This record gives sequence, C-alpha cells and structure tokens, in this order.
Amino acid sequence: MAEAFVRDLATYIRAGYPVVTIVSSEEDRALELIVELLREKAMTKRARKLLVWSVSRGFTDADGRPAAKEDTRDPMRALAFVANYADGALFLFKDFHPYLREQAPNAALLIRHLRDLVPGLKGTPRTLLWLSPVLAIPPELQKDVTVVDLPLPAEAEYRDVLNRLVAPYRDDPKVMIDLDDDAVDGIVKACQGLTRAEAENALAKAIVSQQGLTGADIKAILDEKEQIIRKSGILEYTAAVADFADIGGLGNLKVWLRQRNEGFSQRARDFGLPNPRGVMLVGVPGCGKSLCAKAVAAEWRKPLLKFDLGRVFAGLVGESEERMRKALEVAEGVAPCVLWIDELEKGLSGVGGTGDSGVATRVFGTLLTWMEEKAKPVFVVATANDISRLPPELLRKGRLDEIFFVDLPTLQNRGEILAIHLARRNRTPGDFDIAAVARATEDFSGAELEELVIDALYEAFGEDDRELRTEHLLNSAKAIKPLAKSRAREITTLRDWAGQNCKPAVAPDGEVQDGQSLPGADSIADRRARLVDL
Repeated sequence: MAEAFVRDLATYIRAGYPVVTIVSSEEDRALELIVELLREKAMTKRARKLLVWSVSRGFTDADGRPAAKEDTRDPMRALAFVANYADGALFLFKDFHPYLREQAPNAALLIRHLRDLVPGLKGTPRTLLWLSPVLAIPPELQKDVTVVDLPLPAEAEYRDVLNRLVAPYRDDPKVMIDLDDDAVDGIVKACQGLTRAEAENALAKAIVSQQGLTGADIKAILDEKEQIIRKSGILEYTAAVADFADIGGLGNLKVWLRQRNEGFSQRARDFGLPNPRGVMLVGVPGCGKSLCAKAVAAEWRKPLLKFDLGRVFAGLVGESEERMRKALEVAEGVAPCVLWIDELEKGLSGVGGTGDSGVATRVFGTLLTWMEEKAKPVFVVATANDISRLPPELLRKGRLDEIFFVDLPTLQNRGEILAIHLARRNRTPGDFDIAAVARATEDFSGAELEELVIDALYEAFGEDDRELRTEHLLNSAKAIKPLAKSRAREITTLRDWAGQNCKPAVAPDGEVQDGQSLPGADSIADRRARLVDL
C-alpha cells in the first residue's frame, strides 16, 4: 500500500503538479517515504532537494538543518522563499491548513499569494507538498490542489515493526519472547487499523507490562487498540453477545447471515463470490435489531465497530467530510470487521436540507460511494426504525446485500424470549405457565417482554414471601400497553411497506391456538440461560 502511495506521488511530481496534499497524521512515516522516493532517480527523473517547513522552525533540509538564511517561519515569508527558489525542490509544509481557514488572520492574503504562485510552479521541478492530518482546501485553491492519502501500514510494515521491537530482547533471559508463525500472524492482524507509531506503542507496552511477548498477549494489544480507536470520537469497539443461539426468534435472518459468513473465505473468492457488503435491518423499535448487529460480530469472530454518524458533523468547514473519510479508513484498516451504524435515519436526517450548506449531503455521498466501491471486507449492519426518512439511493442493490424487516415476535418467539429473561434473573422457566403469558402478550416487542419480567419482579418483591409467580407476569402483561397498539397507525404503515420491499427476519412458526401447548415450552426450562438485549 505504501508502494502505491510512493508511485502515485512520484507520478504527480514528474507531471509537474504544483500543489499536492498528503492526508496523514504520520509525519515521520510520510517523510521517510518521500526521502525514499527521492533516492529513486527513476521515479523523479530530475534532481530535487527536500525542504521541510514548520511554523516552529521555518525551512530545514531533510536532516533538520536550516535551509534559508532569513527567518521563514512566517507563512508569507515561506511562500516568498518558494517563489524565489530557482533549483528543483519538494517543499514539504507541515500543518499549513490552519493558515488557510477563513477565520485565520490574513487568510485571504495568503490564499491570493498562493494563487499567484501556482502558475509559476506548473510544469517545473518545484512542487508544494502539504502534509496534514485533515483535508482542508479553500474553495479558491481546489482546482489547483491534488489530494493523496497515505494509507495505514500493510501487514509487511507491521511485521517489520514487530521484528524491530523484539530484536533487542531475543538474547535477554529476563524477557520471554515466544513467537511462532501463528502468534506473529495473530499479533500482526491485531495491529491492523493502527498507525505505525500506535502499533509500536501497543507492542512496547505489551513487552514491558508482560516482561515478554507471546501469542497470549494479543488481547493486551487489542485492548490498547480499542482505546486508540475510541479516541477518534466516531468509531468505538462494542462488546458483542455470545452468538446467534442467544437470540430468540429471527430464524430467517440467522440463516441468511450464516450463509454470508462463508463469503469471506478464499473458497468463496475462488468460486467467484465477492465479499458480503452488508444488511439493513428495519423494524419495530425494541425487536432486536441492535442485538443482531452485536451477534453477527460474535458469531463471525470479527471486531465490531459502532459508527455514530451524529459525531461526524463538526463546526468547521470541511471537517465533517474529513471525519467521515477518516472513520471509513479506520474501519478498512481493521478489516475484516463488522461496522454497525445504529438508527441510520437519524444520522442522515439533514440530507437534502438547506440549513447545513450541503454538509450532510456531501457526507452522505461519501458514505454511499464507499459502500458501493469498498474492496476491503467491511460488513455493514445498518439499523433503522423509520424507513421513510432514508434516502432511496441508499436502499438499492449494490450497496447492501439485503433489507430485512424485524417484526414483532411470534407466539413461540415470545415464549422463548420470556424464558430467556426469566433465566437471566435466576428463575427456572419451567416453574411458570409461559404459554399463558405468551398468549397474553400479543403485539409485545422483545424490549416490552423484558420490561414485563422486571415489572413482575418488582411486584413480587413487595410481597411478604417475595416469590415470583405466573400471576405476577400476567398482571404486568395487563398493565403494559405495547407500542404496537399505542402507535398502531405507524406500525401498520411500516408493515405494509416492509411486506413489499423487505425479507422477513422472523420465521413463521405456525402460531399455537388456545388450548394447545406451546411448542418447546417444556424444553425451555432445560435450555441454558441466554443473554438477550432487545
């Protein structure tokens, strides 16, 4: 990946592009790659020096020695130095973007000076390189600036970092280094998604804290990685439940997801299948959409990243688009992984509006393009309660593999969910008439069934014997008015739309009639307690 960056950058330099922006927070790594580029004469054809500018030091050479007799720390003086420089050179500006923002003092004058400078750089062996962790280009300069992203390290770079860090300890009897091929592969994969410096820090911390490094230290690296990714403020690791067996109902969705899990294998590539793209879960609030996102990652044994779209939007011009781009880049760096976007319609509520100068529309466009063109195995699980608020272009095939409707649980599903929640609270499901309670809870969602159990426990707790009985559950069922009845019109509209446009996530179970026993009710008591967070 770094080779592609060097190749593309060399092409722009040889072609005489006047200004190239390198988007990366890895200054040292970017500088090393540029120095490597200049060593390859075939890449640049013409001799060029590397001159590095920062506001703290002005222009220096690649070794940090001053490159100008005059003081060039001021941005205007730095650009004047470039204009008067006669030889071939790459002028690498670190963090130049704050001086080009509209709010910055003299920003208009600096932008005008740059526009005057650009024609004299085109087609010459002089190129401006802007190195910045954010993409911020004034509108006046957008036609003259070319953007190049420095991707996160590839596996080979992580291996080099690992080998370099453990080398000094190989002969140290006080430090245990025990890394077979499987352990090295596991550590390298655990580092994916980190910058080189972050990987170095995580590995160094593991070595120091454990007095060595073995395959068992992968968890320590993942814990450090979790903290690092959370610092982005947009993506965060989310704990996953055990697996699909811990979810009541949703049989059709479980089958479909298990099939897609095989799509990540090399056998699938050889068969001609692409990586699975993602799934949209639409449905009644409280019926298990978020739980499924967690269970997918656990079942597939892949990292789960929760993407809060609301955190993307920032106050500065261009920053929202940059935060979206960075979040997607981190997700690809962690791949293969599951990217969970919860309540998608709320995050995209500003699309098409007039109050944000088109920011929401541009951010949405970035997301759409990425969903369609992404090559990395990032499986998107998006959830939504109100499908009418979603832009139609998001729902077409090619961006998501399927749209499932998560409806209210069936009679049999309600019995299973009730048993799960009773077992979670140290009650034996077989001690209760679950069939009767399930019949009394028609139109209840999974969340409402959980609340029913909690409410019944409070009622029993207030009595002298503090013994939970079936009548407590039935009393709670009568007291709760489910959302499907209080918002019947909206739920009916959603069901009508889903019947024409979605696959059902809930498998029909042949609802049991009054007087019949509830299928599986007797065996529920013998099932292991299963975690449900509907």
